[in-house]
Amino acid sequence: MKWLYALVGVVATLAGTALWLATRPAAPDATVAPAALFAASFRDTQGRPRSLGEFQGKVVVLNFWATWCAPCREEMPGFERLQSRWAGRGVQFVGVSADDPAMVAAFARSLQISYPLWVGGDEVAELSIRLGNRLGVLPHTVVLDPAGNPAATRVGAYKESDLEDALTTISANLAKNTKNSR
Repeated sequence: MKWLYALVGVVATLAGTALWLATRPAAPDATVAPAALFAASFRDTQGRPRSLGEFQGKVVVLNFWATWCAPCREEMPGFERLQSRWAGRGVQFVGVSADDPAMVAAFARSLQISYPLWVGGDEVAELSIRLGNRLGVLPHTVVLDPAGNPAATRVGAYKESDLEDALTTISANLAKNTKNSR
């Protein structure tokens, strides 16, 4: 009987560990070099090649999303408002999706999204996973500092106020680091 209790204890410990690993907050994978992020290739809805390197030197809010994703649809109007408020402070929002470009363009019009929405194939999901989205769920948002290093990440919908707080903290840290390096 002791062995049965020991076995149940071991199984319970393993199950608890697996649950903890699956539900802890996502952390960016340090194996994604900034150069790789800036070189990642996408296409805009007109089919022109685009890359995050266009925004090197800015804080980039990189949002992985899909047209069929209800939480994505809920958070994107807040992202649009934040883009308007933060654009003059060196922040650029970019949404990336694996959806059809025509669907993405129609989605942007319906929600009146003016920040760039780009498309890519399987590379979009792969990049999201490499940036900490272990389960590959949407939405997934990564805030990159001006050097391309992940400064904040969220799997699931980002509340506008929470993202604003994150941008405020990141901006304050950047200002402090700039002042200290002089």
